[in-house]
Amino acid sequence: MKTSLKPLIPLVGIIVICEWLSRSGVVPQFLMPAPSQVLLCVLDDPASFRKAFLETASASMLGLFLSMIVGLFSALILSYSKNVREMFYPYALFFQTVPIIAIAPILVIWLGYGMPTVVASSFIVSVFPIIANSVLGLLSTDEQLVSLFQMMDASPVQTLFKLRLPFALPQILGGFQIAGGLAVIGAIVGEFISGSGLGGLVDAARNQQRVDRVFAAVLLAAFLGILFFAFVSFLNRTLLKHRRSPI
Repeated sequence: MKTSLKPLIPLVGIIVICEWLSRSGVVPQFLMPAPSQVLLCVLDDPASFRKAFLETASASMLGLFLSMIVGLFSALILSYSKNVREMFYPYALFFQTVPIIAIAPILVIWLGYGMPTVVASSFIVSVFPIIANSVLGLLSTDEQLVSLFQMMDASPVQTLFKLRLPFALPQILGGFQIAGGLAVIGAIVGEFISGSGLGGLVDAARNQQRVDRVFAAVLLAAFLGILFFAFVSFLNRTLLKHRRSPI
């Protein structure tokens, strides 16, 4: 059997078990609907789920893109100057520990309901792993190679692009990979407050006691996170495959 098909075995098993538990009454359907019921609720109202999925995907993608740009640029500044790093890096670590659910209401006050709040929430959650991983990678460059570049009269810009960035690329891409899943989580949290996308769909379905719609929206959010992770993993493999050695 192909390796790519092996993860489907436990998935099919879990679906069959959940279907049996729900249909047989072992677990009440208001606690865990049957997978077939979850699928039917999506097929009964595909427009709402499609609209919510695309809204969450758009906000997550924009938040992740902004976090990649801002996170990498911030990491370059922090790694370039020790004084700047000592002043600002602790704040980056501090904000990484603040729960986004506590910040989301403030974002609504500042930015209002809708896409800006969701994108900002996605960005805040996903930017700090990129900063932390990128700074770690940029500072872990072999000092002997740095000394070699200095002996060859390489400028700081040449050292950055020809040595430090290629050397730190695995750590940077690792930060992107972590941020891919977090961007979706941040968007969902923002949508709980702003009432849009899959997060808004979950909140509305919870108030209506539609557990099947809650499960459907959560599964779509998980699928979106998998898509983001797969995309960043593909980017990771492609860039590392064509990466040139610093020396």
